[in-house]
Amino acid sequence: MKSDLEISQESELEPIVEVARKIGIDPEDLELYGQYKAKINFPLIKKVMNKPDGKLILVTSINPTPAGEGKSTVTVGLGDALNQLGKKAVIALREPSLGPVMGIKGGAAGGGYAQVLPMEDINLHFTGDMHAITSANNALAALVDNHIHQGNELNIDPRRVIWKRVVDLNDRALRQVIVGLGGPLQGVPREDGFDITVASEIMAILCLATDLEDLKERLSRIIIGYTYDRQPVSAGDLKVEGALALLLKDAIKPNLVQTIYGTPAFIHGGPFANIAHGCNSVLATKTALKLADYVVTEAGFGADLGGEKFLDIKVPNLKKAPDAIVIVATIRALKMHGGMSKSQLQTEDLEALRIGFENLKRHIANMQSYRIPVIVAINEFVTDTAAEMDLLIRLCEGLGVVAKKTSVWEKGAQGGTELAKAVIEVIDTNKADYTPLYQEVASIKEKTNRIVQKIYGGKGVSFTKKAENQIAEFEKNGWAHLPICMAKTQYSFSDDPTLLGAPEDFILTIREFVPKLGAGFIVALTGEVMTMPGLPKKPAALGMNVTKDGEVEGLF
Repeated sequence: MKSDLEISQESELEPIVEVARKIGIDPEDLELYGQYKAKINFPLIKKVMNKPDGKLILVTSINPTPAGEGKSTVTVGLGDALNQLGKKAVIALREPSLGPVMGIKGGAAGGGYAQVLPMEDINLHFTGDMHAITSANNALAALVDNHIHQGNELNIDPRRVIWKRVVDLNDRALRQVIVGLGGPLQGVPREDGFDITVASEIMAILCLATDLEDLKERLSRIIIGYTYDRQPVSAGDLKVEGALALLLKDAIKPNLVQTIYGTPAFIHGGPFANIAHGCNSVLATKTALKLADYVVTEAGFGADLGGEKFLDIKVPNLKKAPDAIVIVATIRALKMHGGMSKSQLQTEDLEALRIGFENLKRHIANMQSYRIPVIVAINEFVTDTAAEMDLLIRLCEGLGVVAKKTSVWEKGAQGGTELAKAVIEVIDTNKADYTPLYQEVASIKEKTNRIVQKIYGGKGVSFTKKAENQIAEFEKNGWAHLPICMAKTQYSFSDDPTLLGAPEDFILTIREFVPKLGAGFIVALTGEVMTMPGLPKKPAALGMNVTKDGEVEGLF
């Protein structure tokens, strides 16, 4: 069986200018990064913004397991299948982070015969967006510490600086550090820490900004810390938003690549869904909607994280709700949610599948609560039996939901044709009537309780003393209207990663809130979720190499 990398390297790419022509983009509207990658320039974006929107399809999934779900693969395969049916379809995905690529999770370019290309570039440095975001984030950190060192005109309390440095790698040793050691010339000593780049507020800002002016305005609203009398200090108070925007002036432009089948794919932005909002950029999605009849996009991790955040955070900024939601599930993963160990998943077990179905059932109900039609994509594995497939389809149909087997990893576009036909029919026969989970005027506690009770299935929320104090402070500062972005384990509806399936009546603990005024949301840190992941015992990086001719080896 060929690896994803081997399939990618054997594929013949079209020049990106030809891919762009398929959706009405002329060569002069592109900024080329070689033959097969390009950025879309702002004149083209402005030119198309008065066009009507195409149909938007959101792909999400059940809670991920080590058995694999294949959300990005299904997203790519569905876009290819729509084009095979004669529809004008475009894909909109996030950029991979080097942390998971070099760690354990892998990339975000799909897999098998449902990939975006050039896969090696996309999973590594791509067009440099991640590095630009890292540079902008760390420039702000340096400017904060320099301001304190050079007299501290704004009276910033070094003990209350909340802006962290970032690096686009998993590096647990950097979670907590001390900066400024070495005497007066080296700055003011204080505790600090690193997040992973994709958890940076600047990443979230880039993905929610609508143009350069909006980007600058959002950057100016970043809260970097507090004064000695506990007043918030913003990047705008430091007058650095112009410099930060300068570092991001190219990174904000959407990237255009292609699939194995030549389907245009916008890949732009990469916020983590278990920490940030987990969706690709508003600019990329909106531009795609103006250029295509169907846009297939995905949100990170399960529907309890990326799906909820897409609908409650991205949609108000995008000004367009999905016309349909596809929930990806695998029989293997559902059996794990039903109590089977990974080593036993090749064995048929209808009872474990039936128990594990409760996880999918809750995700279906959650997405339907937004009054958007839902379809289930069953991502096929060779170990699936006919009896298991039949049972899962019947369980979905018992809820009034269409479920279609997909085999896009193995068969490419042909393996997604039935799903594509079902998506078209559902959109044509069921009008979405988007209804948000909560209203802006709800309090911080009301919003968090609503998410926990209505989406996660929990009994309620426990707030630490620190979180309680922050709620009072945020309300006093006038921030209570902002949506809540839950930072939670992706493996469970709860804040305990070992509680698989569909746990109920649990209490979710919020240990801390972080204001992200530039992004326009408040992050709620739950349980033991980390904003800087660590590497596993045997990182994927150990199997990677490059030949003397510059060919990549071991990248999935």
